[in-house]
Amino acid sequence: MKINLKQIFDIVGESKKFGYEIGTDELEGVKGFTFSTPVSLEGRFYNRAGVVYLEYSAAFEMLHTCDRCLKEFSKNYDLSFEHIVVPSVSNSDNDDYIVADGESIEVNEIALTDMLLSLPTKVLCREDCKGLCMVCGCDLNEKQCDHLNNNEL
Repeated sequence: MKINLKQIFDIVGESKKFGYEIGTDELEGVKGFTFSTPVSLEGRFYNRAGVVYLEYSAAFEMLHTCDRCLKEFSKNYDLSFEHIVVPSVSNSDNDDYIVADGESIEVNEIALTDMLLSLPTKVLCREDCKGLCMVCGCDLNEKQCDHLNNNEL
């Protein structure tokens, strides 16, 4: 969703709230990730002392494959983010700010980037997941195989 920020940039103390969902059809294009639900975004842009801030939360559910036992499972996320938004920058090093395109900003792109960068690199179905036996491949969460007792690992 593209939001025009001209009024926010021009008026100190101005605020603009937003709330909407990014549909699962839009999220299908995100390679390597499967969203079980739409992403619900709620937040606001506000101008405090001439500096424009974006603060928002994203709530969604994703389908994962456990990195230890390879089972599929769903996990709910509720993440919060905050950024400083500027109309332009004088140098090309703008990692500290979000630069508005003209006087508007594409919130979906920012939210997807924030969400994907916040996801863990190793995803487990549960913290104490035992994984698979390295010899026979059985799920050690469901049964105990003889390979662990015979020290064949």
